[in-house]
Amino acid sequence: MRSRGPGILLVILLFAVTVGGERAQATLPSPRVEPAQQPIWPGTPPDAQPAPGPQQDGANIVRPTMTIYSPKEGNTSVAMVVFPGGGFEALAIKGEGTDACDWLTSKGITCVLLRYRVPSLPYDWHCQCRPDNRTTPTQALEDAQRTMGLVRSRAAQWHVDPHKIGVLGFSAGGYLVAQISTRYENRLYTPLDAADEVSCRPDFAVALYPGHLRVGGKAYKLNPNVPVTHQAPPTFLVQAENDTVDGVSQSIAYYIALKDAGVPVEMHLYAQGGHSFGLRPTNLPITQWPQLVDEWLITIGMTRK
Repeated sequence: MRSRGPGILLVILLFAVTVGGERAQATLPSPRVEPAQQPIWPGTPPDAQPAPGPQQDGANIVRPTMTIYSPKEGNTSVAMVVFPGGGFEALAIKGEGTDACDWLTSKGITCVLLRYRVPSLPYDWHCQCRPDNRTTPTQALEDAQRTMGLVRSRAAQWHVDPHKIGVLGFSAGGYLVAQISTRYENRLYTPLDAADEVSCRPDFAVALYPGHLRVGGKAYKLNPNVPVTHQAPPTFLVQAENDTVDGVSQSIAYYIALKDAGVPVEMHLYAQGGHSFGLRPTNLPITQWPQLVDEWLITIGMTRK
Protein backbone atom coordinates (compact mmCIF):
# COMPACT_ATOMS: atom_id res chain seq x y z
CA MET A 1 0.00 0.00 0.00
CA ARG A 2 1.24 3.45 -0.85
CA SER A 3 1.75 5.66 2.22
CA ARG A 4 -0.03 8.98 2.46
CA GLY A 5 2.08 11.94 1.51
CA PRO A 6 2.71 14.93 3.79
CA GLY A 7 0.21 17.03 1.80
CA ILE A 8 -2.70 14.72 2.55
CA LEU A 9 -1.77 14.61 6.24
CA LEU A 10 -1.69 18.41 6.34
CA VAL A 11 -5.17 18.66 4.81
CA ILE A 12 -6.57 16.16 7.35
CA LEU A 13 -4.96 18.07 10.21
CA LEU A 14 -6.36 21.41 9.03
CA PHE A 15 -9.83 19.89 8.65
CA ALA A 16 -9.72 18.49 12.19
CA VAL A 17 -8.59 21.83 13.63
CA THR A 18 -11.32 23.72 11.75
CA VAL A 19 -14.13 21.35 12.78
CA GLY A 20 -12.87 21.23 16.34
CA GLY A 21 -12.74 25.04 16.47
CA GLU A 22 -16.29 25.32 15.14
CA ARG A 23 -17.53 22.86 17.77
CA ALA A 24 -15.74 24.75 20.51
CA GLN A 25 -17.31 28.00 19.36
CA ALA A 26 -20.72 26.38 19.22
CA THR A 27 -20.50 25.30 22.87
CA LEU A 28 -19.42 28.67 24.25
CA PRO A 29 -22.09 30.10 26.60
CA SER A 30 -23.99 33.08 25.29
CA PRO A 31 -23.37 36.34 27.14
CA ARG A 32 -26.10 37.16 29.66
CA VAL A 33 -28.50 39.79 28.37
CA GLU A 34 -30.08 41.76 31.20
CA PRO A 35 -33.64 43.07 30.78
CA ALA A 36 -33.91 46.84 30.44
CA GLN A 37 -34.32 48.96 33.53
CA GLN A 38 -37.61 50.84 33.53
CA PRO A 39 -38.02 54.18 35.35
CA ILE A 40 -40.75 53.97 37.96
CA TRP A 41 -41.47 57.72 37.95
CA PRO A 42 -42.58 59.54 34.77
CA GLY A 43 -40.54 62.60 35.72
CA THR A 44 -38.56 63.85 38.70
CA PRO A 45 -39.28 61.60 41.71
CA PRO A 46 -41.00 63.14 44.73
CA ASP A 47 -38.74 64.45 47.48
CA ALA A 48 -35.79 64.30 45.08
CA GLN A 49 -32.34 64.83 46.59
CA PRO A 50 -28.95 65.46 44.94
CA ALA A 51 -26.17 62.87 44.98
CA PRO A 52 -22.39 63.35 45.28
CA GLY A 53 -21.72 61.98 41.80
CA PRO A 54 -23.22 60.37 38.69
CA GLN A 55 -25.70 57.55 39.14
CA GLN A 56 -24.13 54.11 39.03
CA ASP A 57 -25.49 50.59 39.35
CA GLY A 58 -26.00 50.41 43.09
CA ALA A 59 -24.80 53.88 44.07
CA ASN A 60 -25.94 57.50 43.79
CA ILE A 61 -29.38 56.36 42.70
CA VAL A 62 -31.61 59.38 42.21
CA ARG A 63 -33.65 57.94 39.33
CA PRO A 64 -35.03 54.63 40.67
CA THR A 65 -35.80 51.83 38.24
CA MET A 66 -37.36 48.39 38.15
CA THR A 67 -36.14 45.46 36.08
CA ILE A 68 -38.55 42.68 35.16
CA TYR A 69 -37.23 39.10 35.04
CA SER A 70 -39.86 36.71 33.68
CA PRO A 71 -39.62 32.93 34.13
CA LYS A 72 -38.74 31.11 30.92
CA GLU A 73 -41.04 28.19 31.75
CA GLY A 74 -43.42 26.95 34.39
CA ASN A 75 -44.90 30.36 35.22
CA THR A 76 -46.65 30.13 38.60
CA SER A 77 -48.33 33.56 38.17
CA VAL A 78 -46.53 34.67 41.36
CA ALA A 79 -44.35 37.81 41.42
CA MET A 80 -41.89 39.13 43.97
CA VAL A 81 -40.44 42.64 44.22
CA VAL A 82 -36.85 42.41 45.47
CA PHE A 83 -35.22 45.08 47.67
CA PRO A 84 -31.41 44.64 47.90
CA GLY A 85 -29.66 45.74 51.07
CA GLY A 86 -26.90 48.28 51.55
CA GLY A 87 -27.67 50.34 54.63
CA PHE A 88 -29.57 52.96 52.59
CA GLU A 89 -26.14 54.07 51.31
CA ALA A 90 -25.76 51.69 48.33
CA LEU A 91 -27.36 48.56 46.89
CA ALA A 92 -25.90 45.03 46.73
CA ILE A 93 -27.22 44.50 43.22
CA LYS A 94 -25.74 41.05 42.51
CA GLY A 95 -25.68 39.12 45.78
CA GLU A 96 -29.04 40.47 46.96
CA GLY A 97 -30.57 41.39 43.62
CA THR A 98 -29.87 39.57 40.37
CA ASP A 99 -28.90 36.38 42.21
CA ALA A 100 -32.31 36.43 43.90
CA CYS A 101 -34.00 36.93 40.52
CA ASP A 102 -32.12 33.95 39.05
CA TRP A 103 -33.44 31.77 41.87
CA LEU A 104 -37.01 33.09 41.67
CA THR A 105 -37.36 32.79 37.90
CA SER A 106 -36.01 29.22 38.07
CA LYS A 107 -39.02 28.52 40.31
CA GLY A 108 -41.50 30.04 37.85
CA ILE A 109 -41.79 33.32 39.77
CA THR A 110 -41.60 36.72 38.07
CA CYS A 111 -38.93 38.84 39.76
CA VAL A 112 -39.06 42.64 39.85
CA LEU A 113 -35.72 44.07 40.97
CA LEU A 114 -36.13 47.56 42.43
CA ARG A 115 -33.18 49.92 42.45
CA TYR A 116 -34.59 52.28 45.04
CA ARG A 117 -33.03 55.62 45.89
CA VAL A 118 -29.79 55.55 47.89
CA PRO A 119 -26.87 57.96 48.10
CA SER A 120 -23.18 57.12 48.44
CA LEU A 121 -20.82 57.82 51.29
CA PRO A 122 -20.09 60.32 52.70
CA TYR A 123 -23.64 61.43 51.86
CA ASP A 124 -26.60 60.00 53.70
CA TRP A 125 -29.28 62.51 52.74
CA HIS A 126 -29.60 62.86 56.51
CA CYS A 127 -31.29 59.47 56.33
CA GLN A 128 -33.45 59.16 59.45
CA CYS A 129 -34.02 55.46 59.07
CA ARG A 130 -32.68 54.30 62.42
CA PRO A 131 -35.23 53.52 65.14
CA ASP A 132 -34.01 56.19 67.54
CA ASN A 133 -34.78 58.91 64.99
CA ARG A 134 -38.45 57.94 64.99
CA THR A 135 -39.00 59.09 61.43
CA THR A 136 -38.79 57.27 58.13
CA PRO A 137 -36.70 57.89 54.99
CA THR A 138 -39.40 58.77 52.53
CA GLN A 139 -37.54 58.16 49.25
CA ALA A 140 -37.09 54.38 49.50
CA LEU A 141 -40.62 53.76 50.78
CA GLU A 142 -42.08 56.03 48.10
CA ASP A 143 -40.23 53.96 45.49
CA ALA A 144 -41.49 50.72 47.04
CA GLN A 145 -45.10 51.93 47.10
CA ARG A 146 -44.92 53.12 43.50
CA THR A 147 -43.36 49.86 42.29
CA MET A 148 -45.94 47.67 44.02
CA GLY A 149 -48.68 49.71 42.35
CA LEU A 150 -47.02 49.41 38.96
CA VAL A 151 -46.63 45.64 39.24
CA ARG A 152 -50.24 45.15 40.35
CA SER A 153 -51.63 47.44 37.63
CA ARG A 154 -49.59 45.62 34.95
CA ALA A 155 -50.15 42.12 36.28
CA ALA A 156 -52.07 40.91 33.23
CA GLN A 157 -49.34 42.21 30.91
CA TRP A 158 -46.69 40.24 32.79
CA HIS A 159 -48.87 37.12 33.29
CA VAL A 160 -49.02 37.66 37.05
CA ASP A 161 -51.90 37.10 39.45
CA PRO A 162 -52.56 40.53 41.08
CA HIS A 163 -53.34 38.69 44.34
CA LYS A 164 -49.99 36.88 44.41
CA ILE A 165 -47.46 39.71 44.54
CA GLY A 166 -44.96 39.58 47.38
CA VAL A 167 -41.78 41.31 48.52
CA LEU A 168 -38.31 40.00 49.38
CA GLY A 169 -35.66 42.13 51.07
CA PHE A 170 -32.21 41.85 52.61
CA SER A 171 -30.83 43.91 55.53
CA ALA A 172 -31.97 47.51 54.86
CA GLY A 173 -34.16 45.99 52.16
CA GLY A 174 -35.62 43.76 54.87
CA TYR A 175 -36.59 46.89 56.78
CA LEU A 176 -38.22 48.16 53.60
CA VAL A 177 -40.16 44.87 53.47
CA ALA A 178 -41.52 45.61 56.97
CA GLN A 179 -42.37 49.18 55.99
CA ILE A 180 -44.32 48.32 52.84
CA SER A 181 -46.04 45.53 54.81
CA THR A 182 -47.36 48.00 57.39
CA ARG A 183 -47.51 51.36 55.61
CA TYR A 184 -49.42 50.66 52.43
CA GLU A 185 -52.76 52.35 53.05
CA ASN A 186 -51.65 55.88 52.19
CA ARG A 187 -49.17 56.90 49.52
CA LEU A 188 -46.41 59.20 50.78
CA TYR A 189 -46.66 61.18 47.55
CA THR A 190 -49.38 62.74 45.42
CA PRO A 191 -50.89 59.99 43.21
CA LEU A 192 -49.87 60.30 39.57
CA ASP A 193 -51.87 57.76 37.60
CA ALA A 194 -53.84 54.51 37.72
CA ALA A 195 -50.87 52.64 39.24
CA ASP A 196 -51.24 54.77 42.37
CA GLU A 197 -54.93 53.97 42.68
CA VAL A 198 -54.48 50.21 43.26
CA SER A 199 -53.33 48.70 46.54
CA CYS A 200 -49.59 48.55 47.22
CA ARG A 201 -50.00 46.00 50.02
CA PRO A 202 -47.86 42.89 49.48
CA ASP A 203 -49.68 39.55 49.54
CA PHE A 204 -46.73 37.98 51.37
CA ALA A 205 -43.33 39.10 52.62
CA VAL A 206 -39.85 37.62 53.09
CA ALA A 207 -37.19 39.47 55.10
CA LEU A 208 -33.61 38.28 55.55
CA TYR A 209 -31.42 39.71 58.31
CA PRO A 210 -33.56 42.88 58.46
CA GLY A 211 -32.22 45.94 60.26
CA HIS A 212 -33.60 49.00 62.07
CA LEU A 213 -36.61 47.14 63.47
CA ARG A 214 -35.84 47.12 67.20
CA VAL A 215 -35.73 50.24 69.35
CA GLY A 216 -32.24 50.30 70.82
CA GLY A 217 -31.80 49.23 74.43
CA LYS A 218 -35.43 48.28 74.96
CA ALA A 219 -35.60 44.48 74.81
CA TYR A 220 -37.75 43.60 71.82
CA LYS A 221 -39.73 46.81 71.39
CA LEU A 222 -40.53 47.39 67.73
CA ASN A 223 -39.62 50.52 65.82
CA PRO A 224 -42.75 52.73 65.81
CA ASN A 225 -42.14 53.42 62.11
CA VAL A 226 -43.42 49.89 61.48
CA PRO A 227 -47.01 49.96 62.82
CA VAL A 228 -47.95 46.28 62.71
CA THR A 229 -51.66 45.37 62.56
CA HIS A 230 -53.51 42.12 61.87
CA GLN A 231 -53.70 43.19 58.21
CA ALA A 232 -49.96 42.77 57.62
CA PRO A 233 -49.22 40.02 55.08
CA PRO A 234 -47.95 36.53 55.97
CA THR A 235 -44.25 36.91 56.68
CA PHE A 236 -41.12 34.73 56.56
CA LEU A 237 -38.00 35.74 58.53
CA VAL A 238 -34.41 34.42 58.44
CA GLN A 239 -31.45 35.59 60.50
CA ALA A 240 -28.23 34.29 62.05
CA GLU A 241 -27.61 34.50 65.78
CA ASN A 242 -24.03 35.62 65.15
CA ASP A 243 -25.11 38.56 62.96
CA THR A 244 -23.05 41.42 64.39
CA VAL A 245 -24.34 44.06 61.96
CA ASP A 246 -28.07 44.12 62.66
CA GLY A 247 -28.40 41.46 65.33
CA VAL A 248 -30.94 38.68 65.71
CA SER A 249 -33.09 40.86 67.98
CA GLN A 250 -34.27 42.73 64.88
CA SER A 251 -36.12 39.71 63.52
CA ILE A 252 -37.29 38.68 66.99
CA ALA A 253 -38.85 42.10 67.65
CA TYR A 254 -40.74 41.97 64.36
CA TYR A 255 -41.77 38.35 64.90
CA ILE A 256 -43.25 39.14 68.31
CA ALA A 257 -45.21 42.10 66.95
CA LEU A 258 -46.59 40.07 64.05
CA LYS A 259 -47.46 37.14 66.30
CA ASP A 260 -49.22 39.38 68.82
CA ALA A 261 -51.23 40.95 65.97
CA GLY A 262 -52.37 37.54 64.74
CA VAL A 263 -50.37 37.66 61.50
CA PRO A 264 -49.14 34.31 60.12
CA VAL A 265 -45.37 34.42 60.56
CA GLU A 266 -42.58 31.86 60.27
CA MET A 267 -39.09 32.58 61.59
CA HIS A 268 -35.86 30.61 61.19
CA LEU A 269 -32.85 31.44 63.37
CA TYR A 270 -29.46 29.81 62.83
CA ALA A 271 -26.40 29.72 65.05
CA GLN A 272 -24.05 30.74 62.23
CA GLY A 273 -24.25 32.72 59.05
CA GLY A 274 -23.35 36.28 59.98
CA HIS A 275 -24.70 39.09 57.84
CA SER A 276 -25.11 39.53 54.08
CA PHE A 277 -24.94 35.83 53.19
CA GLY A 278 -27.52 36.39 50.46
CA LEU A 279 -27.79 33.42 48.11
CA ARG A 280 -24.14 32.35 48.25
CA PRO A 281 -24.03 28.57 48.79
CA THR A 282 -21.82 27.50 51.71
CA ASN A 283 -21.58 24.51 54.04
CA LEU A 284 -23.69 26.37 56.62
CA PRO A 285 -27.33 25.27 56.99
CA ILE A 286 -28.55 28.88 56.80
CA THR A 287 -27.80 29.07 53.09
CA GLN A 288 -30.52 26.50 52.46
CA TRP A 289 -33.14 29.16 53.23
CA PRO A 290 -34.41 29.35 49.60
CA GLN A 291 -35.72 25.78 49.89
CA LEU A 292 -37.57 26.77 53.07
CA VAL A 293 -39.16 29.71 51.27
CA ASP A 294 -40.20 27.37 48.44
CA GLU A 295 -42.03 25.17 50.94
CA TRP A 296 -43.54 28.15 52.79
CA LEU A 297 -45.00 29.57 49.57
CA ILE A 298 -46.83 26.27 49.14
CA THR A 299 -48.20 26.36 52.71
CA ILE A 300 -49.64 29.87 52.27
CA GLY A 301 -51.24 28.98 48.94
CA MET A 302 -49.05 31.02 46.61
CA THR A 303 -47.56 28.07 44.71
CA ARG A 304 -48.25 24.35 44.29
CA LYS A 305 -46.09 21.26 44.63
